[in-house]
Amino acid sequence: GSESRPDVTASRPFSRLLPNGTPVDTSSPASSSSLLNRLQLDDDLDGETRDLFVTVDDPKKHVCTMETYITYRVTTKTTRAEFDLPEYSVRRRYQDFDWLRNKLEESQPTHLIPPLPEKFVVKGVVDRFSEEFVETRRKALDKFLKRITDHPVLSFNEHFNVFLTAKDLNAYKKQGMALLSKMGESVKYVTGGYKLRSRPLEFAAIGEYLDTFSLKLGTIDRIAQRIIKEQLEYLVELREYGPVYSTWGGLEVELAEPLEGVSACIGNCCTALEELSEDMSEDFLPVLREYILYSESMKNVLKKRDQVQAEYEAKLEAVALKKEERPKVPTDVEKCQDRVECFNADLKADMERWQNNKRQDFRQLLMGMADKNIQYYEKCLTAWESIIPLLQDKPETK
Repeated sequence: GSESRPDVTASRPFSRLLPNGTPVDTSSPASSSSLLNRLQLDDDLDGETRDLFVTVDDPKKHVCTMETYITYRVTTKTTRAEFDLPEYSVRRRYQDFDWLRNKLEESQPTHLIPPLPEKFVVKGVVDRFSEEFVETRRKALDKFLKRITDHPVLSFNEHFNVFLTAKDLNAYKKQGMALLSKMGESVKYVTGGYKLRSRPLEFAAIGEYLDTFSLKLGTIDRIAQRIIKEQLEYLVELREYGPVYSTWGGLEVELAEPLEGVSACIGNCCTALEELSEDMSEDFLPVLREYILYSESMKNVLKKRDQVQAEYEAKLEAVALKKEERPKVPTDVEKCQDRVECFNADLKADMERWQNNKRQDFRQLLMGMADKNIQYYEKCLTAWESIIPLLQDKPETK
């Protein structure tokens, strides 16, 4: 393809062609990042209609006699009538987020509830109070609340309102939810013992898609972790390798300058690689994990949907077996049919929303990945290029 457009590279000495033939201006080092910013702007255009904003920040460590834990500040800004104030700031710990997720799952069984980062951390392998761990978790909790906030049904859930506003959440948890139990009655339909013969095709297709999708992400996650591990081992070697040139330079006066140059160059490559590995573990892996957990959540909603449909089919059959002259469908069966239809509609709408989010998230993720790799190779290139002048023959000084 490049033969057909020689003019592109000729007219722009500092340009590079993307694989699809699009020229990318690399004369400024910020080019890849500005490309990223342009992309992000496209995504934020729908922000104008929002009336609820939530952020998670400011982690604090609490040490008590019984336990040590981290709390996060949850700040809410809103113009919604369901809130008494325009702004709230409360402190919540991980188990409060966990409580909220369980409550949402109970009270909105037909909806896809966003996942939380995993609770269980292998003790001794990960320090739960390290800055990196707390920051990774803070980002994930922030993402979790933002996903609920953006949802047209979940964001109006009463438990969510309480989570964002209650000064004392524990008192609320202890009330046994007496106030909300009357609401909850209408949605308790975990059914017993009904088995669905076959999933309708469109839901079977969703199920198969989710299985394949989470398998692929799991594989990428595993390999990416191995790559990071190998990069860190390679870094250890590089850190020993660079200084050797420096000590050698101490013995060879004429070669001292270029050898110091090589040593410094390897040092710069080390720093660049360290940054690349860090970005991979802090920005890339968490997104994969979130989406693996997301597909698990979606599979659970599919299972609940199947149960509701199985119950409906069983009740319908029971009516048919009665063989009355004029079979009248009991209201209980009609209610069941309504539930199936409601479940199907909610699940399809949530799946579509999820697919849209996924496209945006992965576009940003892969753009970021490309950007970080370009920066890494540019830094290494600059480092090695800086040695060339040191090695070129200098005119003999008489």
